[in-house]
Amino acid sequence: MKETIITKPTLLLDEYKCKRNIHAMVEKANNNSVMFRPHFKTHQSLEIGSWFKECGVKMITVSSFTMAEYFSQQFNDITVAFPVNIREIETINSLAKRISLNLLVEAPEVVQFLVQHLKHSVEFYIKIDVGYHRAGIAPNDHASVTSILEAAKESTLLTFKGFLTHAGHTYQCRSKECVQKIFRESISHLIELKNYYLKGYPELILSIGDTPTCSIVEEFSAIDEFRPGNFVFYDLMQFYIGACEISQIAVAMACPIVAIHKKRNELIIYGGGVHFSKERLEHDEYGTIYGLIVENRGTTWGDIISGMYVKNISQEHGIVFVPESLIDTYHVGDFLYVLPVHSCLTANLMGEYVTSTGRLVRRM
Repeated sequence: MKETIITKPTLLLDEYKCKRNIHAMVEKANNNSVMFRPHFKTHQSLEIGSWFKECGVKMITVSSFTMAEYFSQQFNDITVAFPVNIREIETINSLAKRISLNLLVEAPEVVQFLVQHLKHSVEFYIKIDVGYHRAGIAPNDHASVTSILEAAKESTLLTFKGFLTHAGHTYQCRSKECVQKIFRESISHLIELKNYYLKGYPELILSIGDTPTCSIVEEFSAIDEFRPGNFVFYDLMQFYIGACEISQIAVAMACPIVAIHKKRNELIIYGGGVHFSKERLEHDEYGTIYGLIVENRGTTWGDIISGMYVKNISQEHGIVFVPESLIDTYHVGDFLYVLPVHSCLTANLMGEYVTSTGRLVRRM
C-alpha cells in the first residue's frame, strides 16, 4: 500500500493505542456485566468500527440518523442518542425496517407524532437530565415521564426500553473524585426513577454514557448499559479530568511550521480553528491553551515537551509558545505534533486519519 505523504495539517492515529483503549473498555464492561454500547460519534469510521467488532461489540450508539445509516452497513442494533427530530421520519422508517433501531425522546409531542407516522417497530429511551442541563427530563418529574409512556401505549410499534442519561457536567471536573461524586448523584436519581416505574416496566434498563465516568468509575452494578465515545482516542480534556494518561491519547495533529518569531519565542504553525476547533483549556501554568506539543518521533509521537503549547489560534494559524532554550532547534518546514484539546471536534473537522504506518483511514 502506498504511504500517505504528509504536507499539511494531518490528524495522526496511533492504531495500537486506539485498539488498546477499545480493548480496555470492553474488558471493563465485561467485568461489570454491563452491556457495552459504545458511541461512535468520535471516530465515525467503518474501519475503526471493525476494530470494535473484533472485540465482540455488536451494538452501538450514534448521534444522528445520518450516522446510523452509515454504520448500518456494519451493525444492526443502533441507538441514536439525540432527541428525535420528527422531520427525519422517512429516514427513521427506512432504518427501522432494516435494523433494530432505538430512539431517544423527551417530549410527549414527539411520541404522539411517532404514533401517527411510524411504519416499523422501534424501541425508545426517555432522556433524563441528571445535572448537565442540556437536554432531558428532571428525574423527579414523574408527570412528564408518565405522559410520554401513556402516549406510547397508543402504538404497538413503540416499546419503552429504559432511561438514558449523559452526565456531561463531568467534563467540568478536574479530579477523579469530582467525577465519582457526579456518578453517585446521577445513579441515585436514576435508581429512584427506575424503582418508581419498575412494576409497570420490569425490563426497563438504565443507560449512562460519558467517557470520564466510564473511564474512572470501577463499579457499575446499579446500571445496565454504558455508552462512552471519546475514550477511543481520548484527548487533553480527558487527561486533565483524570480519565486517561497522556500515553493513552491515540491522536495527534501534525502541523507544519510556516514562520518563526524568535523575539516573541513563538512559532507559527499551519493549524488553526478549522483543524482543531476552538476548544481550549485553562492550564495552571500556561493559562489558556489550545493544545500541547509532543515529541516528533517520525511515524508517531512521544512525551509532552515542557514549556511548549498552542497559545492562540485563528482560522488557519496556530501560535505556539516555545522556551528560548528550544526555539533554535526548530526550522520552517518542520512538523510539530500537537495533542488536541477535544479529539471529537478535531476528528470531525479533519475528516480522515493517517496511521503511524502511513495508511489512510477514512471517516463517513
